[in-house]
Amino acid sequence: MTPPVSTRRRSKTPPPGETGQESLYLRSLSDRQVIVSIKLRDGETVRGWIEYFDDAMLRLTREGHPNLFIYKHQIRSISEVGRRHITRSAPSPRGEGVS
Repeated sequence: MTPPVSTRRRSKTPPPGETGQESLYLRSLSDRQVIVSIKLRDGETVRGWIEYFDDAMLRLTREGHPNLFIYKHQIRSISEVGRRHITRSAPSPRGEGVS
């Protein structure tokens, strides 16, 4: 005889280990070239924009400093600081080659 449905224990499936949200967020930061502040587990903080990432690490590009490859397991937190300012030369108001 089996116990009634209400008294049976339902086994819960564990939550998924990977939801894909981390990749979506990092892709968004990379595509928009957002300046981020990354706090490492040892307490050091570095700033730059994420140019590349994979399952284990990311590449932080910095102006005036060497680029960094950081293992994800060494990251404590990532926070957005602002957008990267891309300097572009403005076109001449008179047009090029016209005197």
